[in-house]
Amino acid sequence: MSEYENIKKGEQGAWISIIAYLVLSVAKLIIAYFGSSQALRADGLNNATDVIASVAVLVGLKISRKPPDEDHHYGHFRAETIGSLIAAFIMVTVGLQVLYETITSLFSGTTEQPPSMLTAWTALGASIVMFVVYRVNIQLSKRINSRSLYAAAQDNRSDALVSIGAFIGIVGAQFGAFWLDPIAGFIVGLIICKTAYDIFIDSSHALTDGIDEEILSEIKTSMAKDSEVMKVDDVKARLHGNRMLVEATIHVDPSLSVQHSHDITDRLEEQLSKEFEIRHTHIHIEPHDEQDTQENDDERK
Repeated sequence: MSEYENIKKGEQGAWISIIAYLVLSVAKLIIAYFGSSQALRADGLNNATDVIASVAVLVGLKISRKPPDEDHHYGHFRAETIGSLIAAFIMVTVGLQVLYETITSLFSGTTEQPPSMLTAWTALGASIVMFVVYRVNIQLSKRINSRSLYAAAQDNRSDALVSIGAFIGIVGAQFGAFWLDPIAGFIVGLIICKTAYDIFIDSSHALTDGIDEEILSEIKTSMAKDSEVMKVDDVKARLHGNRMLVEATIHVDPSLSVQHSHDITDRLEEQLSKEFEIRHTHIHIEPHDEQDTQENDDERK
């Protein structure tokens, strides 16, 4: 299955999230209004931000499927990451609003009546729905190896847990602990801000070509195991959406023909594709200097 087909399948998961979030956010906000629950209202606003975030991911996925052109020789895969970054800014705005409103509610003394139990059952039902959506998206993300859909699935699970927290806060308010409902809403606001922060850090790290040093080390070790590779150095990588682009320099026997050296690079590219699912690798060949032999032996160990 090609990368573009994988992205198209990933869009299905994004649509599932959008539909679920849209239905749940409308239901929660309406029931929270009539049932007087700060926790459920905050949960509904959380789902509303998730609709926006899922739409941003969906738009990013659709743009990512555009083939390379004269202005984008590597394709448009980073559009997905940009969509996630935009969603993070929207989410943190809503999260801060939720925090402000719940704090105002606590100190204004407007929490003297417990919310309706209908709001509690709504939160519990929503939690079950989101756990189902989580299972669907996590399985799909693993099948098509989509990082963005995997992250969306984790967000689905967080939202299910948030709804359980709202349920607990509302039930607690039924027993006289009226402050539990707005406190649950406050915690939801914190979760929204924390989720937005995590998305922002992950997206900005990818857009500035950040890469995990451990991954680079594993790639270098894998290439160095080839019997005809005498040294590996200058390994670089960057994320381009869900794709990893790798550049490396290897040293080989200077007596090898051009064709033989080319065959080595083909073999390494296939090896990295199987081990790390890297679809684009650029390998530069250098003649080996005997004084570097000991250094390469250390790498192989």
